[in-house]
Amino acid sequence: MIETIAVGTDGSDTAGKAVTMAFELAGRYGAKLVLLSAFNGRAGAAAPRLAPHERPEWTSNAAEQVERILAIAEESAAARGIDATSAMAEGDPGEVLVELAERHGADLIVVGSKGMERRVLGSVPNTVTHKAPCSVLVVKTT
Repeated sequence: MIETIAVGTDGSDTAGKAVTMAFELAGRYGAKLVLLSAFNGRAGAAAPRLAPHERPEWTSNAAEQVERILAIAEESAAARGIDATSAMAEGDPGEVLVELAERHGADLIVVGSKGMERRVLGSVPNTVTHKAPCSVLVVKTT
């Protein structure tokens, strides 16, 4: 039985499709929804040559942006009558999604087929499918 569904989002169109699928599943099964995201505490793409300590506001901006993305998704879930919470953590997106989903007792993790961020060792969906302690639904987004 599916009681808790976790879904990863970064605010992208790809993640939006995964969130929409998670909404549908949560509604269908009466499951609790946990919206998850990761942020990078290092300097973002706007300043690739500067160390985080040189511009500390970028670290908080990344976290604040993720908080806004999750708040919007929570509001959308509430508008559909879905019980939803959110969580975020700093780190590698795939690793963070797996860790937070496990912490929240997810029975299913939903992710988009295109990675939230490309990495040398593979995409976010690849990491999640290999490391998740529960079932994973990869939503085809391309």
